[in-house]
Amino acid sequence: MATNTWPQPLKDWVTKCLQQINLLPEPIKSEAQAELKDKIANAYAKKTMWTIDWSTQELECMKPKTAKRKVGVDTTGNPIKKTKKSTLAASLLSSETDDRLQQRARRFEREHEIERQKQSGQHQSPASYYSRHVNQAPPQSSLESRMSGLTTSFSFTPRPVKGQARRKYMNSSMGYDESEDVADPNVIDWDRYTIVGKSTNLFKNYLRLTSEPDPRDIRPYHILQQTLTELKRKWKEDAKYPWICDQFKSLRQDLTVQRIKNEFTVQVYEIHARMALESADLVEYNQCQSALRHLYELGIPGKSEEFLAYRILYMLHTRNRSDLNRLMSSLTPQIKANPAVKHALDVQAALATNNYHAFFRLFMNAPNMGAYIMDHFVERERIAALCVMSKAYLSLPLSFIANELAFDTPTDAHTFLFNNGAAQYVVPKNGGSGGSIADGTKMIDCKAAHKPLLTTSEKFARRVNIKGAI
Repeated sequence: MATNTWPQPLKDWVTKCLQQINLLPEPIKSEAQAELKDKIANAYAKKTMWTIDWSTQELECMKPKTAKRKVGVDTTGNPIKKTKKSTLAASLLSSETDDRLQQRARRFEREHEIERQKQSGQHQSPASYYSRHVNQAPPQSSLESRMSGLTTSFSFTPRPVKGQARRKYMNSSMGYDESEDVADPNVIDWDRYTIVGKSTNLFKNYLRLTSEPDPRDIRPYHILQQTLTELKRKWKEDAKYPWICDQFKSLRQDLTVQRIKNEFTVQVYEIHARMALESADLVEYNQCQSALRHLYELGIPGKSEEFLAYRILYMLHTRNRSDLNRLMSSLTPQIKANPAVKHALDVQAALATNNYHAFFRLFMNAPNMGAYIMDHFVERERIAALCVMSKAYLSLPLSFIANELAFDTPTDAHTFLFNNGAAQYVVPKNGGSGGSIADGTKMIDCKAAHKPLLTTSEKFARRVNIKGAI
């Protein structure tokens, strides 16, 4: 059978098929070639090569395979539409999830409401939450269950829920009704593992936990209150900061492992943060500030405005402009009116406008302990101000620089200039001394001092990065 006797449509169709067959994998390719030969041979045998519309022909092995959809039937023989069934199941699952989320939200609302009542003295439950930590020893069965929870792993096996099975989410001393919440096998009842300390030692060295805490080494709530009182007394008696810091870290650890979060916890972190600022320990201050932010967000009262001002000043120190802008945009007019927050915002405005005169006046009148944070970047701003002064003036009296840059004495200003290579003074033509450093009459040669000041300012150009930064 010569191909030159084939009709042109057949030739075009064979060319098209061969192009498609060459793209197929080997097993299907051989099958398609055999089917193509059979189809042409059958047409030749039946003498239909000239009558078939070859443009509409397809090889069976190259046709797309469509999956057959299985449709079930009910007892009457009618087909069952599974799409509706799956849609109904999805809606029921979504409804069940929404109900569970609403129950959890109501439970947390009740918890916060009870905490607020306790703090205001309105909650008159016969056994409050913190009575476990202060006045009453836990029952034997409760203690045994807690100890067993400490000596075993924290693996959790979901329990089957039957009908309207209920469970207590929190301890009965929190004032919850056992019948209020539906049991959720996927939520762990962490109250089973809450530790109640038994140690009576006021002081304890801080040691990082590497295993499950032992209640015999943990101080209970009323002992921790006594510890804080003693630590404040010792700090006033000029105790060494490293020892005080170690004791405060140990106190905070005991609060954490016993899950105590109340006004006393806020007080502990606030006092430790102030001591850290006074001792120039920004790493420990950052850890306290981070914990305080979380406690304030829980609604526990404290000096939130004071520490918000510290946070703004710290961001100015680290030059964290993105977080600072985000924080400032979230402040309400009421918060901005607070004296400490207003002072911190004024400092930010002075730095943003390069108004060093306003900055150093604010530095001298910082409320609370804001000046302790500003101490960390006041040297940077003094160098920046001196760069501007030395470029604007030919000479300046030392007393003016001491007063403008908030130095205690002209001698302190001279020491600062000397340490930064800028103690360049005008030499009188008559060969005299040119004034005294002590009384500030000595004149600074601004042109000679400008270049070393610029060199010093370069080391302050980088962004500050401190371990434990918030």
